[in-house]
Amino acid sequence: MSPLPAFLTLRNGELHFEGVPLSRLAHEHGTPLFVYSKAAMLEALAAYQRGLSGRKHLICYAMKANSSLAILQTLVREGCGLDIVSGGELERALAAGVDPAKVIFSGVGKTRAEMRRALEVGIGCFNVESIAELDVLDEVARGMGLRAPVSLRVNPNVDAKTHPYISTGLKGNKFGIAHESAVATYRHAASCAGLRVVGIDCHIGSQITQVEPYLDAMDRVLDLVEAVEAAGVHIGHIDFGGGLGIDYSGDVPPAADALWAQLLAKLDARGFGDRAIYIEPGRSLVGNAGVCLTEVLYLKPGEQKNFLIVDAAMNDLPRPAMYQAYHRIEPVKPRDGEASIMWDVVGPVCESGDWLGHERSLAVQPGDLLAVLSAGAYCMSMASNYNTRGRAAEVLVDGDRATVIRHRETAADQLRLETLLS
Repeated sequence: MSPLPAFLTLRNGELHFEGVPLSRLAHEHGTPLFVYSKAAMLEALAAYQRGLSGRKHLICYAMKANSSLAILQTLVREGCGLDIVSGGELERALAAGVDPAKVIFSGVGKTRAEMRRALEVGIGCFNVESIAELDVLDEVARGMGLRAPVSLRVNPNVDAKTHPYISTGLKGNKFGIAHESAVATYRHAASCAGLRVVGIDCHIGSQITQVEPYLDAMDRVLDLVEAVEAAGVHIGHIDFGGGLGIDYSGDVPPAADALWAQLLAKLDARGFGDRAIYIEPGRSLVGNAGVCLTEVLYLKPGEQKNFLIVDAAMNDLPRPAMYQAYHRIEPVKPRDGEASIMWDVVGPVCESGDWLGHERSLAVQPGDLLAVLSAGAYCMSMASNYNTRGRAAEVLVDGDRATVIRHRETAADQLRLETLLS
């Protein structure tokens, strides 16, 4: 078994996040409950900052990983920009106090209304993913008497060797502009009066645990920079996206600073060391900084399987149902000396896909607390109200202090925007 994530420790017979016992938080705020470590987030960010030290760079946190306001605020206060993929995320970014010039707008389906709002506030860059989107953005910007700063997201056709649902850099993916069409598309963008070309963008996938896909993608992107500039279009910044994985189950992704040492060496060797570097990490900043606490409701032994039923469900932690993803599950207060049994850990939602972990060896009784680890990314941000379940509360731990950063959602909160027929 791999070590516990940073700042999660077993002390006095129970799990603590930084200086706070998790059982206390569960008893004070109920379950399911998401708990995040500020120190873990800042330690993950520091690795990127070390790796890019001395270079012109901008780290834009990909807020789709976890868009809770206090999480955004924590990273923005450390100098981060934000990578957004919707108008709603733009409003969250602004509420968190980000400098709009440090906002990058990604995504394949931006609407005219979203473009107008982003132009009004003065965001730093639109990552554009199709010629059709370029033309609409050009039209919107000219109508406002502005020029939109654009970077084209190119698809390098590099296999990130990750889950098909989170692979984004292959020809068969919906993202980006085909490598073969990039030069012509840059010429088109440069000819549009409402656009201003500022960079090039590439993102090949998520939960990447190997260096080679990044090195391959960098070579292909730099080939394009040479070709685009030979065609007369200057590229100001090079955006290498995000996608670096975390340790869910003994995965060993490269450290962010070690990864960037290799990437920058290649950048220098190819003569582009003077360019500004943009990156958009998400999961690698917050994934291992969060846990979800859940209470054991019932034990249901069976002939073929034993089911351990908890109060967290697929609406709280969608990744297992969506990606067949693994999350390590640990007792908050281990029952040392008691025999473990193999359980399928499942939630109360009326779907067979509502599971958090298959075949987990645990010694537990009803009323015990479990911690689902590595739950800081793509859990709360993808949570839903399926079965009219309220979304969980969230707590941010800083040393021995704990602050509620999202209150538990009630049924009244969910019904507020609906109207009964007369």
